[in-house]
Amino acid sequence: MQTRKILRIGIVLAGVAVLLTPLPAGAQSCALCYTQAASSGARMMQALKSGILILIAPPTLGSIGLIVVLYRKRHQVRRTESDREAEFSGDTNPEKTGRREDW
Repeated sequence: MQTRKILRIGIVLAGVAVLLTPLPAGAQSCALCYTQAASSGARMMQALKSGILILIAPPTLGSIGLIVVLYRKRHQVRRTESDREAEFSGDTNPEKTGRREDW
């Protein structure tokens, strides 16, 4: 329960940080790209926009994939030898096994 509260606070703080960031800070770009884009025609502008989308897609999909894998594996933990012995003996006392069922 405590970790959820910390996670929520972290998400709220990250959101506030994004909202307080000045707009010009997100618009930084190299001068060469800016001058090329400004002096180009409509076809070049469309190619530049397509290129940006193509370059953004793989990292975004990779990040989403990593989040999905971590979400699905969130309850898997490495089991110790004492956990296995306690499981086979039928002992489910958390003080002996070191496990907590409410995690």
